Amino acid sequence: MQYGYATGAGQVTSDRDMESDSARGLRLLAVVDIPDGGAREVEACVDGIEESLILVREGARSAAFLNVCPHAGRRLDWSPGQFLIDQGRLVCAVHGATFERMTGVCVAGPCRGSALRPVVVVERDGWLLLDAAASATSVNTAG
Repeated sequence: MQYGYATGAGQVTSDRDMESDSARGLRLLAVVDIPDGGAREVEACVDGIEESLILVREGARSAAFLNVCPHAGRRLDWSPGQFLIDQGRLVCAVHGATFERMTGVCVAGPCRGSALRPVVVVERDGWLLLDAAASATSVNTAG
């Protein structure tokens, strides 16, 4: 697991090269580390709360969501960082709620019509960064 802690001055102490400043945000993961059509999990401190995030990619597009099913408030992954993807959709391992991977909208299951809570990320220089406005203070990536 990799750790990065951003200080109030925008500096990061880490065992790998991570970046954080008010203009760019905090590096989450290299885009190439998210399989095309797949998902990866990272943990980041957002607004002072440690959160599990789902990072997804489809070609050149990427998106991020809190790893929390709106139906029962449980994680979607069946094992840490391992997601069920069926016909390009994320499937909650607990009750089978099915979400459009790039929008987070639930299209089947107990929370149909609800959506995963999006997290604003930006892609810069091949990295997904947590938007600076999200008040990121740290990131952990399974690896």
